[in-house]
This record gives sequence, C-alpha cells and structure tokens, in this order.
Amino acid sequence: MNLENAYDIIISKLEDWIKQLIAILPNLIVASVIIIGGLFAAKLLRKIFYRAISKIVQHKNLANLVTAIFHLILVGVTIFAALSVLKLDKTVTTLLAGAGVLGLALAFAFQDIAANFVSGVFITLNRPFRAGETIQSKGHTGVVEIVNLRDTVIRTFQGQIIRIPNKEIFQNPLINYTQLGKRRLDIEVGVSYNDDLEKAEQLACQAAKNVSGRLEGEEPVVFFKQFGESSIDLEVFIWLNSGEQADYLKARSDAIKFIKKAFDENGITIPFPIRTLDLGSVDTASILASKTKT
Repeated sequence: MNLENAYDIIISKLEDWIKQLIAILPNLIVASVIIIGGLFAAKLLRKIFYRAISKIVQHKNLANLVTAIFHLILVGVTIFAALSVLKLDKTVTTLLAGAGVLGLALAFAFQDIAANFVSGVFITLNRPFRAGETIQSKGHTGVVEIVNLRDTVIRTFQGQIIRIPNKEIFQNPLINYTQLGKRRLDIEVGVSYNDDLEKAEQLACQAAKNVSGRLEGEEPVVFFKQFGESSIDLEVFIWLNSGEQADYLKARSDAIKFIKKAFDENGITIPFPIRTLDLGSVDTASILASKTKT
C-alpha cells in the first residue's frame, strides 16, 4: 500500500465520520440540553426535597441519605434520557443490566450491613427511643448517645460506651425506662412469723411515702408474697415520677433505709436465714462422751 492509497482511506474515513457527526448533531445538541437542564433541575429539586424530608425525618443522617438517593435517581434518569436521544438504547440496556447484577452482588456481600442499615431506618422512623433516654437491649442498659444508620451508641452507668448493631435492637425486646416518664420501684423484705402482719404492712406503706421522687397520686402498695424459710416475704410497690436510673437508685436506697428504720422503731423483726441441723435418733451426748474416754 502506497502513501496515496493510505491518504485516500484516511480522507474517506474522516468524511464518513463528519457525515455521521452532522447527522447526529441535532440529537447531540438535544442530549446536551437534557444533561445540562437535568443536572440543574436535579440540584434544585435536591434542595427542595431536603427541606421537605427534614420536616418528616428528624434524623439528619437519614435525611441526607434519602436526599442523596433521590438526587442520584434524578441524575440517572437524566443520563438515560440523553442516551436514548442519542439512540444508544443498547447502551442503556447494558447499563441497567450491569446495575442490577452489581446491586445483587453487593446485597449478598454486605447483607449484614444492609440489615443494620434497614433496621436503623425503621428505628429512626418509628422512634422507639431518642437520644438521652435510658434503654435496655441485649442485656445492656444505658443512656442513648446517638442513633447511627448502622448502630446505636449507648453510655452505661459505669461510663462505658457500647455500640449495639441496629439489627440486634430491632429484632429483640427493648425496654425504654424514660418514655413513660415514670417507673415502678419494687422492694422485697421479710418479717418474722411472730410479727403482726397488718402492722408491718402499715409501717412499710408509711415509710414508702417518704421516698424521694415518689409519684404524687400513686399511693404505695404492699402485697404479701410467700411463706419463706425464715420469714413471711412482702413486696412494696412505689411509683416514681422519673424513669432515670439515678433517680431510681436514689429512691431504692431511701426505701430500704426508711423501711428498716420503721421496722426497728416498732419492733418488727427482719429475720436472718435459719438453718436447723437434725441428727435424727443419734445420741449426740453419748458420741461425745465416748470420744472423751478414748
């Protein structure tokens, strides 16, 4: 092949490309307008959508995530529309198929992360607890610091920070001590079989009324529980006007001190456990005497 033939081939190819470019130029202009207008509209709609979703979803991270997904969908629609104008339908189909396969692969690879994320979304929407409330979940009790999209951070009363995966909180029983604004304190105590039970009941009720943080309008209640080994056991129920752990511990300490003091001042005995050793028919004195002789 000489230089003249090569030159003719190159010129022919360039002419074909120029003709194709001229033919597709109107579609290219329309596609460019769609992309520029679509991206501008997506940016504007993103701001409007964020303001609207922030009024519904109080969690800032979730609002940002939902807004980002919404913006990504708008950008994707814009790109696919531009490709369709350029008659690149096969490219659009290939991109959609690739996105589906990629999404399926990621779902299998990150199923635990996805489960925690979805659980975090439901926790944020349902709001079974908020930051600053005292909860118990999976054997851990503490004050909620923050609810992330993957885990919930709580601070225990010993000052430890614990991160619990949202899936564990969402799928297991949860106790919220703060939500109702009140909490019941249960105190169990035993009295001697020789004591007056009605008197012990009255003294326990009266002592419970002096507990700090007691909920006004809810009188303490006493129920006898069982015949114990060395005492008759009773329970004192006291409603507190707070669900916070510090208030609960203070009230429990007060209740124990007040009930003990009331019983001591009025001759009500809180007995120690009693163990009786029964040797049956064995003559203990004879055994001891025989050992002394030997």
